[in-house]
Amino acid sequence: MKPGRDISVLINIMAALRTPVTGCPWDLEQDFSTIAPYTVEEAYEVAEAISRNDLDDLREELGDLLLQVVYHSRMAEEQGAFSFPDVVEAITKKMIRRHPHVFGDDTARSSGMAKGMWDRIKAEEKAERKERRAALGMADTEPGYLDAVPSAFPALMEAEKIQRRAARVGFDWDSFAPVIAKIREELDELEAELKDHTAPAVTGNVPDAIKDEMGDVLFALANLARHLDVEPEDALKRTNAKFRRRFAAIEAEATRRGVALEDMTLDEMEAVWQAAKGK
Repeated sequence: MKPGRDISVLINIMAALRTPVTGCPWDLEQDFSTIAPYTVEEAYEVAEAISRNDLDDLREELGDLLLQVVYHSRMAEEQGAFSFPDVVEAITKKMIRRHPHVFGDDTARSSGMAKGMWDRIKAEEKAERKERRAALGMADTEPGYLDAVPSAFPALMEAEKIQRRAARVGFDWDSFAPVIAKIREELDELEAELKDHTAPAVTGNVPDAIKDEMGDVLFALANLARHLDVEPEDALKRTNAKFRRRFAAIEAEATRRGVALEDMTLDEMEAVWQAAKGK
């Protein structure tokens, strides 16, 4: 088999990898749940390449992400559920339906996206989903309001999105001031819980109560970020990058002195850190 520019080559490669006896033992052992973490990882690596504006890496990472789609599609095909062409058909149908002002007739294109059109399209899709699942003998329970936010999202992103969704129906403060007060309240509750426990991070035996209070603090911080129109994931990424730069200065100083990082005292590290802050 030779590399190629046609998607069919990748589909055939995956089929060969998953073929019993002659396929790859590792690939044959995998299922949806074991591959899912790789799918998420590859999506993050795509985002990382974009953040670095590295188009060569982006080409590679997009290929890795595409492989994940083909992988899941192949496993579904083996179970008789659907195949890769079905995935393509589903998304192309959705994109055409959701853009009548682009793909519709002359009247639709000239009028643009009419008010209420999006809600009607979503209602049609919901009805079709219900009908399709019924035909497959699958339950189609009415989802809760917050179920629209996938719980598989990273926790910080999930927190911000469920808060934003709750705010749509009025479950929200009208300014950031009470959110800051809530953060202080949550910090007080965390501190009170910590007084009853000795060095939980050192012992490794962290009580659920501390985990719960720590989660409340993080949730409240995500809420403040939303009120300030700051994307919490982006804000934390900026701080992570800043920490990396400043710690790299400590590492460089250790190298200059010819000592290992662990042999530097905290005071020495702090001095370099503070100097790096001014640059």
